[in-house]
Amino acid sequence: MKFVETKDFNEIRSEISGRMLDGSDTFEFRCHPKVSCFNRCCRNLNFFLNPYDIIRLKQRLALSSAEFIETYTDIIVRPGNHFPDVMLRMADNEERTCPFLTDAGCRVYPDRPHTCRAFPVEHGLYYDAEKKQTRRVHFFRPPDFCEGRFEKTSWTLASWEADQEAAYFNQMTAQWAQIARLFQNDPFGGQGLSSQKGKMAFMAVYNIDEFRDFVLNSSFLKRYKIVSPLRIKLKSDDVAVLKLGMAWVKMFLFGMPVKEISLKK
Repeated sequence: MKFVETKDFNEIRSEISGRMLDGSDTFEFRCHPKVSCFNRCCRNLNFFLNPYDIIRLKQRLALSSAEFIETYTDIIVRPGNHFPDVMLRMADNEERTCPFLTDAGCRVYPDRPHTCRAFPVEHGLYYDAEKKQTRRVHFFRPPDFCEGRFEKTSWTLASWEADQEAAYFNQMTAQWAQIARLFQNDPFGGQGLSSQKGKMAFMAVYNIDEFRDFVLNSSFLKRYKIVSPLRIKLKSDDVAVLKLGMAWVKMFLFGMPVKEISLKK
């Protein structure tokens, strides 16, 4: 999910290629093994993973968060951001294929990331700087080589989301995008990501297993009050840990009030 900040909503239509989609708009697309470009989109990618993507993938592969991050990702910091992006590391072959692509297709397909589920639609958040409000925006943006765009199966945003079982992915990605936008400002006081705060923030949203251990086996629960429905899930539910981590980052780094967690008096 991309984040677009502008005062003029119409600027989006001219600055971003592709056709903007609203709720009732339709687009035609179908991907299947008989199209000549099948699996071509799984090569040579700059592929960003969201925190929920990593949860689904590491569970699928029976790895810890740390093992998945070490084996399958690269951590980068883009100009203008004060928090790292996690990118899927392409295979070390001539075509730089996705590491999960096999001759039989995608080996993690039931738990494929948000970007794969959304394709060929791209989602973003539009921020109205004057009203200080956000809204979701959507673009139909298949690459030029895509033959699936000439198929005659018609979709709306809602029917495509349902077909790809993407609703929860969209929800979790939108929540993360709201937090990622906050890092356009530096919450680390110039100390960078290698600071204690930087390491803690990264752990809280990407290294779920380590954050769970920190919450349950340090003085965390003595200092913070966590709402009961969330607290009782922390031992076994990775998504509950992620939701706590995102709320904690908002409170810990940006001083924002959140409903999930508060300092004990």
